[in-house]
Amino acid sequence: MNEGTPRSGKTTADIYKMAYFYANSPDQNHLVSAYNQEQAFRMFMDGDGLGLIHIFNGVSTLRHDDHGDHLLLHSPDGDKSKEKKIYYKGGGKVNSVGSIRGISLGSVVFLELDMLNGEFIEEAFRRTFAAKWRYHLGEQNPPAPNHPNLERLERFENAGTLKFRHWTPNDNPILSKDRKQQLHDELIVSDYLYRRDWLGQRVMPQGVIYSMFDQDKHMTKKIKGHVLETFFTTDAGQSDATTCAFWAVTFDEGNYYLYRMANYYHSGVDTGVKAMSVYAREIKIFLEWCYNEWPEFPYWNYFFVDPAAKSLREELHLVGIETDKADNNASDAKRRGGGIETGIERVQNLFNNQQLYLYDIDGEYDHYNLIKELGMYVRNDNGIPVDIDNHAADELRYGGNYFYNYYIK
Repeated sequence: MNEGTPRSGKTTADIYKMAYFYANSPDQNHLVSAYNQEQAFRMFMDGDGLGLIHIFNGVSTLRHDDHGDHLLLHSPDGDKSKEKKIYYKGGGKVNSVGSIRGISLGSVVFLELDMLNGEFIEEAFRRTFAAKWRYHLGEQNPPAPNHPNLERLERFENAGTLKFRHWTPNDNPILSKDRKQQLHDELIVSDYLYRRDWLGQRVMPQGVIYSMFDQDKHMTKKIKGHVLETFFTTDAGQSDATTCAFWAVTFDEGNYYLYRMANYYHSGVDTGVKAMSVYAREIKIFLEWCYNEWPEFPYWNYFFVDPAAKSLREELHLVGIETDKADNNASDAKRRGGGIETGIERVQNLFNNQQLYLYDIDGEYDHYNLIKELGMYVRNDNGIPVDIDNHAADELRYGGNYFYNYYIK
């Protein structure tokens, strides 16, 4: 288990470790898992140019068989019995376990293990029972000390076969001294963020703002009632994330419900800054995808954008999307205890009343990034929301504000 702070270099180290392992392992089938298949491919197979498809360039091909998508490593002597298959799959959903049943595996990589479904993890362990070289490699940012997935490692800890490595920004040679100092100064303002993202410690996030969110309760593949309308909410940035969500409002047996159906998300910090014109074109593709996915839904009434994102609004107009200013709770700030706290309280109430749901969808437009933020968006020691890990959470608030003002108020 490699556990530690974001940007500590652990995933890149894992890629090279496993490349060596695959080349030498006598087992044919192996698995790389992440929250969804796209994450597994992006983080490990591509790895920003350092992944397995680049390491094995010229001696491998991407293939598909009855067990799924995989990277096929060719044997140097052409003996097909010596070929290796590295499958990459999503393991974050309730039904993910079905994708690995029936496969015999030599090894499993668990990317962001704390985000994976528990039964998927257990089944992956069982899939390696017959391996000649049985090996599992996990990596994650520090979870809460009581995270249930930590209990799943106890079998190895008790058997004396668990190797734990702790990572911090000082372990990443690509981070300059100045950049590490910038990160330190940014994180030191919050005890929780400093301990988790600088020291790499497991911290109980007592200040998590949306602690009432429960994936079992608030994620669903079923929509209650009749869809009344759809709309979009958008928050924008360049080094910060740009995110756009598709929403549906329904009515069923006297109650209104709000569903966050899908999400476009791109982080400039993580994968490179894009021009606002590029974001606008990609958001338009996302919009069209939503109505191809749910052609029975009524067309959108509003396309809400953070009022501060003036450049993105103009670019959206140029690609034919008329926009409206999102309710970012600026008017509520005039009242004591108002501002974003008003919007946060509305979303909290919607979760508590089970009127707000995330539609459980597979693929690149799922809610992975929002779910991550819901576990990391916290208050500082003075009780003020920390303006980090909250881009999708801000856009969630815009959706909650509209729903509250027109259907609840």
